[in-house]
Amino acid sequence: MKAVVFEKFAQMPVIQNVADPTPASHGVVIKVEATGVCRSDWHCWQGHDTDVVVPHVPGHEFAGIVEAVGKDVKRFKTGDRVTVPFINACGSCPECHSGNHQVCGNQTQPGFTHWGSFAQYTTVDQADVNLVALPEHLDFVTAASLGCRFVTSFRAVVDQGKVSAGQWVAVHGCGGVGLSAVMIASALGANVIAVDLQDDKLALAKQVGAVVTLNASQVASVPEAIREITQGGAHVSMDALGHSVTCVNSVQSLRKLGKHIQVGLLMAEHATPAIPMGRVIGDELEIIGSHGMQAFRYDAMLSMMMSGKLMPEKLLGRTISLAESIEALTTLDTSTIAGVTVISSF
Repeated sequence: MKAVVFEKFAQMPVIQNVADPTPASHGVVIKVEATGVCRSDWHCWQGHDTDVVVPHVPGHEFAGIVEAVGKDVKRFKTGDRVTVPFINACGSCPECHSGNHQVCGNQTQPGFTHWGSFAQYTTVDQADVNLVALPEHLDFVTAASLGCRFVTSFRAVVDQGKVSAGQWVAVHGCGGVGLSAVMIASALGANVIAVDLQDDKLALAKQVGAVVTLNASQVASVPEAIREITQGGAHVSMDALGHSVTCVNSVQSLRKLGKHIQVGLLMAEHATPAIPMGRVIGDELEIIGSHGMQAFRYDAMLSMMMSGKLMPEKLLGRTISLAESIEALTTLDTSTIAGVTVISSF
């Protein structure tokens, strides 16, 4: 099969012909029909994730068709249209037994713990736990765009933030995660403030539900601006980028008893932001992490999509080929392209 491979961290990847994968007894091989290009893939390529061993094939948000099935898989068969959360749970540890597959202690992650979906084929472990059947009329490109950013935002907003109608929600960073959060929080009836440095991304945030947009480069203080707009601060605020500035701004944007949701990965020099713990204590703020979503929670999200309340297809920016994915991956940290980029031809 063809795959995007990097031999060393931060070294330019190349397309190679590599051996086709085979399924574990509990797993499947997926013929990749579409896969998203995500900032987490850039972190992977940079060597920020200790699970990644080179040579490596990145890619973790994908949709496709079951190509081969391990002997112990019961719920899926060859030819099924599927997608998968980026965290693949074991299904048998204490966290999984409590329904918290997203923090499984024995988890695997395509594109991190093993070769991923910037390829014609990839594998999924514990398929009966982790695969999600796709509705027949949901196209692969839209389904792939769900795999990391949209589902992560869904759980962050719905399950972790417990956002409700009438609340003020601030979203810091309007990449794929942030735009997804804007759409989801708006669909729940919240008043959403979107914050970014780029006007085109803020315009897209407005289109998908933000009631207020803030260009962070054009205000003296983002937290002060949000507290003024909301007359006291956001009920829920999310760092969707993963930067020390956006993290601290998010916490400082909250009203008393507010919730900060950290979704963006804080890596390298941004790993230890100066969170104002005095405010956290005095105002009884909540600091909540959110990392992925369980496969069984997809039903709620897909139901909202089928009813038209959520339209992730509006967040799509462009589709590209596997060959074009190398430039898209390696320039993610400087890209100004609005919306989600998806590889759709291999």
